[in-house]
Amino acid sequence: MKYFTLVVFFAMTMASCHNHQKDDAGQESTGDINDVTIVIDDPLWNGEVGDSIRKKLASPIEGLFQEEPLFTINQCTTKATTDFFCHNRNIVIIKKANANAFSIKEDEFAKNQTVIHITGKNIPELISLIEKKSDTIIKRLKQGEILECQKRSAVAALDCKKIIERFRVSLKIPSAYTYAVTNDHFIWLKKEIPSGNASILIYQVPMSSILKDQNVIQHIVKNRDSIGNLYVHGTQAGTYMISEESYSPYIQQIKLEGRKAFETKGRWEMKNDFMSGSFQNYTIIDEKNKRILVIEGFAYAPSIPNRDIMYELESIVKSVKFF
Repeated sequence: MKYFTLVVFFAMTMASCHNHQKDDAGQESTGDINDVTIVIDDPLWNGEVGDSIRKKLASPIEGLFQEEPLFTINQCTTKATTDFFCHNRNIVIIKKANANAFSIKEDEFAKNQTVIHITGKNIPELISLIEKKSDTIIKRLKQGEILECQKRSAVAALDCKKIIERFRVSLKIPSAYTYAVTNDHFIWLKKEIPSGNASILIYQVPMSSILKDQNVIQHIVKNRDSIGNLYVHGTQAGTYMISEESYSPYIQQIKLEGRKAFETKGRWEMKNDFMSGSFQNYTIIDEKNKRILVIEGFAYAPSIPNRDIMYELESIVKSVKFF
């Protein structure tokens, strides 16, 4: 009887959300970057099902200077006021039902919204679905957040004329960034943030510098350390940015604008100094133009969380368009 009541109330809650959708069909979704609302009742949230979703969506991010969760997750029960979650940008709804099911719906209750539904006949089935679909869930949520970052950047965007002229690419960069260093072969953009700064580096290297053998990560690190030695210096003489020697970078092959690329996430440090932070390096194989284009984001923000800073930098890089 209790289970029947829960299901009925959930149906009423979702119906109310759909009524909001009809009334406010054009309303934009809301929420901070990387925030995810989990709609799940307390008995499931406080047990193994909750443990499973927390393990996946709040797992530590690779490459950050300090441990931070992949997403900030906020639990909401099905009995909560519908306005509390119906217009949130990222929603994961988990409940028991008569059948196992998984679905992803776009703009279900508001515009620019992702709603993920997970239902299971019992607790083991729910856990199995979460485990099986976790990579899909994370990928879809991350894609949505990258697009949201890019949309916010476009509201007040930096003039990219210098980047287009030198490298024949454009990027969606917020106007808070300024050109710190520019020459024919290198551009450094920087944004001041509380207790530090965020940076984008753009440069190109010969095709042979990566493809001459199979040790890709070694060549990526060698290239970025050379650039650090040339351009990214500390306040004291003889200081420059290098990859942190005691930390092994995380690397994976991806596609950017239809081109093969290597995404490398790791930590940097200042040679002969105590500064350090996180970096994300994107080494793009641009065969059409017979070059390797490198776009890197890094941050120096030792006293505040770095996750959302690095996410903004990633969204900037992934907005790249080739001419």
